[in-house]
Amino acid sequence: MPSFLTPEQKYAAGALLGLALHQAQIHQTRPLGSSVHEDERISSGSSSDSVSDDPQLWVHENSCLLRPVFKHLNIENKAWIGLEETAGASPAQPHVGAFLRLISEESAESSAEMKDTELALSKAIDVMELSMETTSETFMSKKEKHREYENICREKYSPAEMQSKSEKADVPLPAQELKNNNELSIEQTPYGSSSKFNEKHVEEVAMLSYHRRVTVLYELLSGCLTDAPEDNKKSTRKRNGYDARHRVALRLLATWLDIQWKKVEAMEIMVACSAMALSKEQASKQEETQSPKSSWAKWKRGGIIGAAALTGGTLMAITGFIFHSSTGLAAPAIAAGFSALAPTLGTIIPVIGASGFAAAASAAGTVAGSVAIAASFGAAGAGLTGSKMARRTGSVDEFEFKAIGENHNQGRLAVEILVSGFVFQEEDFINPWEGQYNNLERYALQWESKNLIAVSTAIQDWLTSSIAMSMMKQGAMLTVLSTLVTALAWPATLLAATDLIDSKWTIALDRSDKAGKLLAEVLQKGLQGNRPVTLIGYSLGARVIFKCLQYLAETEQNGELVERVVLLGAPISFRDENWAAARKMVAGRFVNAFSTTDWTLGVAFRASLLTKGLAGIQAVDVPGIENVDVTELIEGHSSYLWVTQDILDRLELDTYYPVFRASPPEPEN
Repeated sequence: MPSFLTPEQKYAAGALLGLALHQAQIHQTRPLGSSVHEDERISSGSSSDSVSDDPQLWVHENSCLLRPVFKHLNIENKAWIGLEETAGASPAQPHVGAFLRLISEESAESSAEMKDTELALSKAIDVMELSMETTSETFMSKKEKHREYENICREKYSPAEMQSKSEKADVPLPAQELKNNNELSIEQTPYGSSSKFNEKHVEEVAMLSYHRRVTVLYELLSGCLTDAPEDNKKSTRKRNGYDARHRVALRLLATWLDIQWKKVEAMEIMVACSAMALSKEQASKQEETQSPKSSWAKWKRGGIIGAAALTGGTLMAITGFIFHSSTGLAAPAIAAGFSALAPTLGTIIPVIGASGFAAAASAAGTVAGSVAIAASFGAAGAGLTGSKMARRTGSVDEFEFKAIGENHNQGRLAVEILVSGFVFQEEDFINPWEGQYNNLERYALQWESKNLIAVSTAIQDWLTSSIAMSMMKQGAMLTVLSTLVTALAWPATLLAATDLIDSKWTIALDRSDKAGKLLAEVLQKGLQGNRPVTLIGYSLGARVIFKCLQYLAETEQNGELVERVVLLGAPISFRDENWAAARKMVAGRFVNAFSTTDWTLGVAFRASLLTKGLAGIQAVDVPGIENVDVTELIEGHSSYLWVTQDILDRLELDTYYPVFRASPPEPEN
């Protein structure tokens, strides 16, 4: 079988992944662009500078993140400890440059066949990326639909909450005093040390051809998807599949190599489809000696996938099921793109062959297609949309995932779960998220709709009451919020008026906490297929996510499951909650978007908790939390229904570094 890289280049590639993993762990609490030096060693209580003495490090043997990759790359065992120690070295920058130079070098082993294979792989990745792109017409259609939804929401819910710009400017809030090094205002775009890092290594990166850079990433991605060894009894990694920490490290490494993240997402689909192709090939051979109802037929019904091949001949056991998308969408673009790649991939991975990939292409647009592989990275059960979780815990009566977007049945190796928390009708669980476009397999969580609609309606009714309207006309609401934060007494008339909200809000808080526990159980059981998960939620939906992270922190030791988190207008106090433990559960970016003038949230949450700090109206002064002030975008709490998409566009979550654009980026196509 042709090899992509020489042994020396594989050694350097493994070293770069180790460096990226360690830097990503550092950035959990010291994001790029912060005032703390990014190369400073992580402290976990160990007095030793040796990686081997610090099992909390992602590059430690017990994390099982590096050694399976080293094995996949055929790096000699005796070099593993040295690579781990180098990965934990400080500073990282000199090592990165040295390993980039090593990868760029050609040797006698760099045969013409290897170069041809490298070229074929890079072209295959480009073709797959093109097949993933949405058309301008589709993009604009989604945007137009979202604008219609925004106009309807504004007409129904916005007028009572409108605050004049002068009032916002004239009433200073104590929350603003909490601004820290992690906070981003709407004008900021902090590339920070990310840019400095790339500038220092621009020469080394320039030495590498585009083909070599994508080949390195493809080799490392394949290695990241190999099974962890079972002989390490001290392993802190609980499951096989695609670890969120690996994906974050690959995102940083792609930044170092100046490769767009969409290229890596194309590689993910290729690996998933490659695994599916081999599974079908093996199942077909078994059918020759077994009954017609065995193997492949069972697999199509959601049974067991025996094994899957990744590049380099490494086998990974992946048992599980097929996601059943409620949308029923096919994947013609992926099927067509993969069909075009069949001859090329058949050459690159001859154990499967062109015929095997052609078979994969024919199945890629069906429910029994490439998504079966993506959903099966360690998965077990019926999947997110395959079963309702209602009445599973306590008094939670509704907990159901809805598939949204066009990325289902397409072999995506990452999942996004979106949680609304301020809704007036069931459609509000879906509509705020539909205009967003990315390459993730996306699900909206519909939970406790009856209680959420009741509390949202009660708050909206209160906003249109004579007392609230009178206070708004007098410009008094922000003054009220200021008194809440400073623990001053509530006006008696306001206290009496909010009694109608209290009981419904208390119930909603209780249900959100229980829904958070359910969400944690879903992730731990692998119903998402043990793929990295991005969690985004607003209002009480943000609280569901935070509570999920807290429950995960009780049993998990690291950010194995969750890649990124975005909380918007979160009704979460931060002086009584363990934000540091929640942060540890997220491998990548953790965003808290807040509005200092969201007095609706303040009134609902009441003074007893506001005096302890409230994430939805203040920056959270916890290392690693990326605070984003969205005050200029938020007219009132209900604004999150239609502004969330704009905020997400400005955050550019596919970038590794913290960023918040002054205006949404223009679509590329």
